[in-house]
Amino acid sequence: MKFYDWGGAPNPRRVAMFIKEKGLDIETIDVGAKGARLSDDYLVADAHRLVPALELDDGSTLLGEAMAICRYLEALYPEPPLMGTDLLDRARVDMWERRADMEGIGAVGELFRNSHPAFEGRGLPGRAERIEQIPELIERGRARVGWFFEKFDAQIGDHEFVTGSRFTIADITAFCATGFAIKVCKVQIPESCGNFQRWFDAVSTRPSVL
Repeated sequence: MKFYDWGGAPNPRRVAMFIKEKGLDIETIDVGAKGARLSDDYLVADAHRLVPALELDDGSTLLGEAMAICRYLEALYPEPPLMGTDLLDRARVDMWERRADMEGIGAVGELFRNSHPAFEGRGLPGRAERIEQIPELIERGRARVGWFFEKFDAQIGDHEFVTGSRFTIADITAFCATGFAIKVCKVQIPESCGNFQRWFDAVSTRPSVL
């Protein structure tokens, strides 16, 4: 298998962390190019013009979308379980992963895509035609990041991880959203979100992050 990555982008990073947490050895190819763009060769290979992607061993099957790739790998390599251990646990992990995706990844994407100079004319991912940035979405995106921090601070409470005592894909998605918010979007975790800060600091020390 081959994993197509774009260093620094939160969606590919979700898969990269998942692979490392599983202890898998999968060839990784960074398809980023100058100007914060995907390479021309990759754009030809993937009609959807998005990362991440996983090329299977048959050389002709290309899986896209972070969660689809992670579900495939979870089925192939169930240990350690990162998507829940029973029916209720899997539902709970799905619920919080989806919230981390929509409210975390979605928020930083909205903020970044509409504010970064390198993405002028590329206001949406996966499109070849010019799509203008919308400056009014910058502050909305920033506010959404703050709401995401607050919601997950309350959910974590005094637990070790997002859904309790076990590290899961919900933690991976929330962590990738938060890391991108802090490093790239320059939005810091507020002091009022002490539970979330404690969780972020702890996850930052995991081997899959380093």
